[in-house]
Amino acid sequence: MKSVIECYNKLKEQRQLQNPASEVKFWKREARSLRQQLQYLQEYHRRLMGEELSGLSVKDLQNLENQLEMSLKSIRMKKDQILTDEIKEQNHKGHLIHEENLQLHRQVDVIRQENAELEKKVYETQESNEASGSSRQNYTFNNGHDLYAPTHLQLSQPQPPKTDTPEKSMTLR
Repeated sequence: MKSVIECYNKLKEQRQLQNPASEVKFWKREARSLRQQLQYLQEYHRRLMGEELSGLSVKDLQNLENQLEMSLKSIRMKKDQILTDEIKEQNHKGHLIHEENLQLHRQVDVIRQENAELEKKVYETQESNEASGSSRQNYTFNNGHDLYAPTHLQLSQPQPPKTDTPEKSMTLR
């Protein structure tokens, strides 16, 4: 392709000095040359694809085989290089992930240690409160039903004492 472009540029300079009739001849030759190159490349491509091999001699077939082997070798080398690069990249990513995982494990260990220390402090505080608070009595209201039920207190006018005993009275402990 470079040779065609070089030839074109060279002849372009010469063409500027020539007349229109010679320019037409030049372009006809150039078109014929390009057709021949295209035909040769198409034929060569078909041979590389294993088509139309019947007219080739043993030497031509051997040359074609050598070219194909060299092409395959080049293709395999390129493929191996790409796979090697991808493996290196994946190994690097795996190493980074492993380092991140180790760092996260260290952070989890620190958090577990802090939690253990906090639990120890909480239990020590509860034990000391229980030891010092054992002499204290807890005063709670009991309505006789549910200890956790909400208690509703209301202000009301004093009522005369009833003679009936209430079913359940609230006790203060």
